[in-house]
Amino acid sequence: MKVAIVGGTGYVGSYVCDELIKENHTPRILVREGSESKVVDSEKCEVVKGDAFDEQSLKTLLEGSDAAIYLVAVIREFPKEGITNDKLQFRGSELLAKICSEMGIKRFLLMSALGANANPDASNYQKAKHLSEQSLKNTNLDWTVIRPSSLFGNPRGQNRPEFCKALKEDMLELIPGFPSALPFPAPSFHEGLIPFGSGEFSFSMIHVKNVAEIILKILEDKDSIGQTIELGGNKDFTWDEIIKAIAKASNKKVIMVPAPVSVVLIAAKFLDWWKKFPVTRDQLKDLIKGSVCNSEKIIKKYDIDLIPFNPENLSYLAS
Repeated sequence: MKVAIVGGTGYVGSYVCDELIKENHTPRILVREGSESKVVDSEKCEVVKGDAFDEQSLKTLLEGSDAAIYLVAVIREFPKEGITNDKLQFRGSELLAKICSEMGIKRFLLMSALGANANPDASNYQKAKHLSEQSLKNTNLDWTVIRPSSLFGNPRGQNRPEFCKALKEDMLELIPGFPSALPFPAPSFHEGLIPFGSGEFSFSMIHVKNVAEIILKILEDKDSIGQTIELGGNKDFTWDEIIKAIAKASNKKVIMVPAPVSVVLIAAKFLDWWKKFPVTRDQLKDLIKGSVCNSEKIIKKYDIDLIPFNPENLSYLAS
């Protein structure tokens, strides 16, 4: 099978390509000029140079393909640079689905996100993911929507964003030259002014390799057509537990300090345009809500051997 992928050089995309190749499928990857080095196992992939918003590039990518997967995700918006959730997550997937319909390529997988919704107080990220889902559901394609919780796993260089690596840099390395012998004060976020239940919001952490394995299973599973599938690990971890695991894997000491999210939101309102500011209002909105689900049935159905979330499996953070 030839599978067209938009987002194939990214974090999840690189692992999806690994799984496709392992099962003797051929990834056809759309690659921007200058990003050729990001292609994993390039000899076994078909590379199409182009832009995700150029219709001719997408038609070339899809020519001869049996299915399409849209994996683009925006970790942080920079509107002045044209990096927005609406553009890259919603409009991009909408355009690819439109061209798939025109070319008769029926099978389409969309990576959305756990918690995607259109509520007024939702983050731009979650709203864009929701719009992508609704747009796809209004097509005649054989679609499946995949909603993962928070992912972990080695990003393998190339400046690919990864949840735990970003938390290490933004929460544990915020002060350059901080004495390594002292525990670093990391924020234990809480709502309201009283630190009751600080840091207790949870995430169903799942390894990116497991997500890629499940994506391949879904691709080949006709019963998954027309389904929205939530993915998470078999155990939930609180924010404080995640930060402590990251610190241990990074050989750092940490102390959790209660931090009212309302105060950080005020600071972010004025500073989240600045790339060095560690967190945006959108990211805080999603963080404080957590991200949990029960994926026991899908894990069992596809016989997935889950990689546990622990400091040993975060060893890539030590470098």
